[in-house]
Amino acid sequence: MANRKYCNSLTEYSRFQTREVTIGGLKLGGNNPIRVQSMTTTDTMNTEATVAQSIRMIEAGCELVRITAPSKKEAENLANIKAELVKRGYNTPICADIHFTPNAAEIAAKIVEKVRVNPGNYADKKKFETIEYTDETYQEELARIRERFLPLVKICKEHGTAMRIGTNHGSLSDRILSRYGDTPLGMVESAMEFLRICEEENYHNIVLSMKASNTQVMVQAYRLLVATMMENGMNYPLHLGVTEAGEGEDGRIKSAVGIGTLLEDGLGDTVRVSLTEEPEFEIPVAKALIARYEKRAEKQQFIPAYTDYPLDPFQFFKRETNAALNIGGENVPRVVADLSGKEKITPANLFAFGYNYSVELDKWNLTDLACDFLFIGDNQLDFEIPGTLGIIQTYGGWQSFKERHYPLFTVTSYLNSAQKSDQLNLIQAKLNEFTPEFLARLAVDASAVVVLFSENEHAMPELRRAIILLEENGLKTPVIIQRAYSLDESTFQLYSATDIGGLLVDGLGDGCWINNSGIPNKTLNNTAFGILQAARARTSKTEYISCPSCGRTLFDLQQTTAMIRNRTDHLKGIKIGIMGCIVNGPGEMADADYGYVGTGPGKITLYKGQEVVKRNIPSSEAMDALEQLIREHGDWVERATVEA
Repeated sequence: MANRKYCNSLTEYSRFQTREVTIGGLKLGGNNPIRVQSMTTTDTMNTEATVAQSIRMIEAGCELVRITAPSKKEAENLANIKAELVKRGYNTPICADIHFTPNAAEIAAKIVEKVRVNPGNYADKKKFETIEYTDETYQEELARIRERFLPLVKICKEHGTAMRIGTNHGSLSDRILSRYGDTPLGMVESAMEFLRICEEENYHNIVLSMKASNTQVMVQAYRLLVATMMENGMNYPLHLGVTEAGEGEDGRIKSAVGIGTLLEDGLGDTVRVSLTEEPEFEIPVAKALIARYEKRAEKQQFIPAYTDYPLDPFQFFKRETNAALNIGGENVPRVVADLSGKEKITPANLFAFGYNYSVELDKWNLTDLACDFLFIGDNQLDFEIPGTLGIIQTYGGWQSFKERHYPLFTVTSYLNSAQKSDQLNLIQAKLNEFTPEFLARLAVDASAVVVLFSENEHAMPELRRAIILLEENGLKTPVIIQRAYSLDESTFQLYSATDIGGLLVDGLGDGCWINNSGIPNKTLNNTAFGILQAARARTSKTEYISCPSCGRTLFDLQQTTAMIRNRTDHLKGIKIGIMGCIVNGPGEMADADYGYVGTGPGKITLYKGQEVVKRNIPSSEAMDALEQLIREHGDWVERATVEA
């Protein structure tokens, strides 16, 4: 399975050539630019509000507006929304978002340019039941689905309407879960069942998506989908997105880890960044992610191709490495901070990296985002360092007699130096420095850690190639991924999350070290930890699986998310799902520890995992009930205890 092809090349940027799909006046796929889209959060029956929000999205650069149509009346009102937009001079195509209601999809397909259906709930009801199928009974189920889905296919074909078959990890049907499990394979098969029906009817105006909140699952599912299409002579365009990414910095980093990883390998024809914010704020993030690839093919440097890919791109396995001190092996990926530019380093400089020194008590207090190593260049320290911190110095400035001080070599100095640490030696290297002599030396040095960096415009595949080279030579040397940028803060977060997160989601990398001139050290440090968490490589803070809101949402998601975050953000390692409605709630809650789901006006249902615990709690009481639920399961700690 590992050698199944899922992109044109793993070392050369080459966009996967898809068929062109027509969505009104918009061309998507083929040789067209990667398109940007978003979704309204207003009540679809409120024509004025939906039109106004759509215009804000369009003026921000949205090329396709998605609007929810949960029932027939909302589907019918799409005609009024579309007419009003055209009246005001906006001809941007509209996509109707459908869950549970085939009759609404059939109405919408005659009005708007595109419909999105979720194969997990279009013709199935989810009861979280395990069902035993024979091949015969499963085929009977497929016949039932075909009968329910076929009218929509025929309407779309007749009216020239495009369709997105959009699988969500959180809403796979009981039938798929029973047959394939909660897996990327299940996600792909869910879409393929619907796609085969379309192909039988000679209907091809289709876009596909494989969205998940878990970045590893999302990346694996898209890759497996493309591999499956290649093997079946298909090339439908891909809609990329990480669902329920959340808000703010965390949501942007998580989106970049998932979406950016796929864009790096030339996959993706349209992007939607799902943030728990106003939809027009999603557009600049999507545009920034896409812009990086507009001239990528022209700027990349040569990377030697693989003879074989030793890893499985469709399943997660962390690369097996030796433990050099506390790097590699079974250790979590480490974070390296950089103060090499400081003339004199004081305890106060470590505050940005999670270490707070109390003069009065003469002790260090560590936060959950305390870096593991600090690079000080040729500098020296004249104060006692925290007991958990390691200090990295250039080989020339390394004080070998000082406890927890370790050298950073160039490849040349590493090969020629007689003096080394007996615990940890770091060697900064690029792919073209991986000579037979260097690799041979690494093979006999259990204390070695490669600090891998790249100056290639196509950096992530070059870094990946270097790690694969270690694997090809049977080396278990740990690798810290190093990247240096000179970007504005938001672009830096997106690019670093792509470059480093794209390796971590494949289990490649035992640490990260990121620099960016002109950006505060605290931002650099927080970004590093954010990337590790978004890639599921290291958990250091509370994670919120928060949907981006839409017309189905039954409460103010931004306000509610802020309220829950304010109450729970000290619960390190806990995942809390915050869902505005039931569409993805239970399924996505399977990946969360606790769930807070809108189930009616002013009513909240709480989940533990995917199990309902308390139904229809008044929203005024729901936050207290959530805290009590967390306490009952032993996951609550008092904030004062954490901050002490």
